[in-house]
Amino acid sequence: WYQKAAENGIEVAMHNLAICYYNGEGTEKNLEKSFYWYQKAAENDDKNAMNNLAKCYKNGEGTEKNLEKAFYWFQKAAENDNKDAMDNLAICYKNGEGTERNFDKAFYWYQKAAENGIEVAMHNLAICYYNGEGTEKNLEKSFYWYQKAAENDDKNAMNNLAKCYKNGEGTEKNLEKAFYWFQKAAENDNKDAMNNLAICYK
Repeated sequence: WYQKAAENGIEVAMHNLAICYYNGEGTEKNLEKSFYWYQKAAENDDKNAMNNLAKCYKNGEGTEKNLEKAFYWFQKAAENDNKDAMDNLAICYKNGEGTERNFDKAFYWYQKAAENGIEVAMHNLAICYYNGEGTEKNLEKSFYWYQKAAENDDKNAMNNLAKCYKNGEGTEKNLEKAFYWFQKAAENDNKDAMNNLAICYK
């Protein structure tokens, strides 16, 4: 059905067909066909397909790896309010992938993604505030975003939140809360937290 609808120019069907090929659902896994249908859907203004097409270019899945094209499609998707693309675009700016490195723009897009509920962006935004990258250094705001990300199950944020409590950065020093978050992060396989937890037990 997706195939027929996709061939009849229905964007959402094109995108769904691409996902089927990508995951091998109901058909053989085929990254080239997945890429083809992501591209068709993206060119027909499907913002989710734009983000997935960008990932194909970034990872060289079903096509040649091309960071400039990845950046182009992440940007188009982000400007069309795709939340995941906002975070992906921020990463491009932070690392200079497919574009000039730009911490101010990275911060801007991390903030937009974080405010739209993307957990990994919350963590990355906290790091920006912690290091003063693309914004003024602000330990209180860093703590706030580490906490938001940790409460949304980001294991790296849990570890960093614990460090904030341990060192009194952006919040009152609180060793019980530090221990709690180190433990939660360690239970979620954060290696750094396992080490920090071991130090707490010494």
